[in-house]
Amino acid sequence: MTGSYWIETLGCPKNQVDSDKLVGTMVADGLVAAASPDAADVVVVNTCAFVEEARQESIDVILGLDSVRAPGARLVVTGCMAERYGAELAEALPEVDAVSGFGQSITGVPVSLSVKPAGAAPVPAFDLLNLPRPRSESPWAYVKVAEGCDRACGFCAIPSFRGKQRSRAVGDILAEVEQLGAREIVLVAQDLAAFGRDQGVGERAIVPLVEQVAQLVDRVRLLYLYPSDLTDGLIDAICATGVPYFDLSLQHVSGPLLRRMRRWGDGGRFLDRIADIRRREPDAAFRSNFIVGYPGETEADHDQLLAFVEQAQLDWCGFFSFSREDGTYAADLDGVVPEGLMMERLAELRELQDAITWARRDSLIGSTVEVLVDAPGRGRSHREAPEIDGVVLLDPALDVGSFATVEILDALGPDLVTAGASLGDDDDE
Repeated sequence: MTGSYWIETLGCPKNQVDSDKLVGTMVADGLVAAASPDAADVVVVNTCAFVEEARQESIDVILGLDSVRAPGARLVVTGCMAERYGAELAEALPEVDAVSGFGQSITGVPVSLSVKPAGAAPVPAFDLLNLPRPRSESPWAYVKVAEGCDRACGFCAIPSFRGKQRSRAVGDILAEVEQLGAREIVLVAQDLAAFGRDQGVGERAIVPLVEQVAQLVDRVRLLYLYPSDLTDGLIDAICATGVPYFDLSLQHVSGPLLRRMRRWGDGGRFLDRIADIRRREPDAAFRSNFIVGYPGETEADHDQLLAFVEQAQLDWCGFFSFSREDGTYAADLDGVVPEGLMMERLAELRELQDAITWARRDSLIGSTVEVLVDAPGRGRSHREAPEIDGVVLLDPALDVGSFATVEILDALGPDLVTAGASLGDDDDE
């Protein structure tokens, strides 16, 4: 097959890895990257189906690309939305030439992300999880170490279409890390700390994996850690990499509500763990996400979350309204929170966290940090994960891909400013 492709990726970093692997298959098929979607022979949309807002964005992007694609170009929809709603999506969007769920062909190459049911054919050799991908074009790269999830969180439909957890072989992961040529590797999975559990290699296989990846690159960062699996050994391994960044999947702090979410923990335990990490590593940075308006969330639960956010002083926080997902435990729960009240709670939490984030960034003025230069005039210290956190604004003369030690002169909301940084409109986020 010859021609050109354009791929649009929506959703989380795990989807970005999937897209990179799809690019590998398309390049192997003889396609080349197009300069823009209107110049491509094949336009691929890798969709997200996590919540209703993400599904609507996916549909809007599909329709937008349909309006600009070249005459005769094929429009292909893949990813989570294609897998979860394949037939319905194909019927609702006649503009699309193909809806390719996991295990179906994009350009003639069969690929798969899902685990096959018992008795079914084995996972195909061209499994996205194990396909090669192009060398990283930036100084950092995501690496997915496992697919699927064994947990049964009340709000989440992901296991229904991504399947049970399926960890990769350590050797395959390390080979991918070396091939990417990036200076920072960001390890991702739906349940990262559970890596290897499905292989029978022990409960804490993530620790030696982190240590081995750290021997190959300058920085290792971990995203999506379930709080009950944040052991002393894993904390030590993360701190030893020189990137003490803890992305904790907390979701709420009310003990009874977390039980209703089918989750572990409570605010007191979370605060104790965060304090323990800060005692070990005062420069540790923290990120978390919380669901607002889960069925049964009371005003007292909301007040607990507000108090936690104030006490925890996390660097970064995301707050998301509850989305009812068909087939999940939460779909039929009573105690539905009215949308207006949910929006009020979201606004209150976001305002509080913005003030905390800005204050924490202001506190860094006058300090010296080491940054990885991601792009001209842009870099990140250990405190900023790519694409989701603020950045460090730098002198554009610094070489992309290099490390630089810089003094923080100012802070603009989530972004830090150093000498020689350009503060024009192009730097606004």
